[in-house]
Amino acid sequence: MPRLLIINPNTSAQVTTMLHEHLQPMLGEAWQIDTVTARFGGAYIASEAAYAIAAHAVLDAWSTQPAGYDAILVGCFGDPGLEALRELAGCPVVGLADAAMREAAQAGRFAIVTGGERWEPILRRLAASAGLLDHLCGLKVLKESGGELLADPDQALLKLEAAAREAQTETEADAIVIGGAALAGMGESLAARLPFAVIDNVSAAARALQALAPAKGWGPDGTRYTGLSPELMARLG
Repeated sequence: MPRLLIINPNTSAQVTTMLHEHLQPMLGEAWQIDTVTARFGGAYIASEAAYAIAAHAVLDAWSTQPAGYDAILVGCFGDPGLEALRELAGCPVVGLADAAMREAAQAGRFAIVTGGERWEPILRRLAASAGLLDHLCGLKVLKESGGELLADPDQALLKLEAAAREAQTETEADAIVIGGAALAGMGESLAARLPFAVIDNVSAAARALQALAPAKGWGPDGTRYTGLSPELMARLG
């Protein structure tokens, strides 16, 4: 059975639980999912300083867990510590922003809608480092942080819908990314009511993790295979 470790870079246990509850049904019972919450730092990451501290917290949280995970998810739309953890972990490491932006780029040009006024330069740097800056055509950043949006999910959905519509109208983006670990599932809700492609960042990460299974030799029941052709592994996956 493949083993996934979810690392929440902020100190909110509520967000950790949300990530687990959203990902488990998508990945299925064939996956064993463990979670760990940052031992220090911000309850929500909403500044450059909090982002830098969160990158340290990611490495610290990883260091407290046993070895042998088959994949790791950095559960923050902004992916603090992602590249450092990829250097150290010895297994695939997926980030919410990286997964969502790469999926969106397959559709063409994309815009991002998220919460937290100070996120824009961080996300632009991430897109540039991933080689996706030419695909990123706009950013619509709400003044509320992810934590503030989470406090009133119904109102948050209305604000995100309005921002997504504005972003798509202004940029004519082929896809809109809804970013934020605390907003898990809201992108899917919006996709059902908006006339353009909407990508939920946590769901995109789940799909990125699912895509790892054939490469790692996992069948749909969690069985690890060796020596099979890529074609057969793709069918099993």
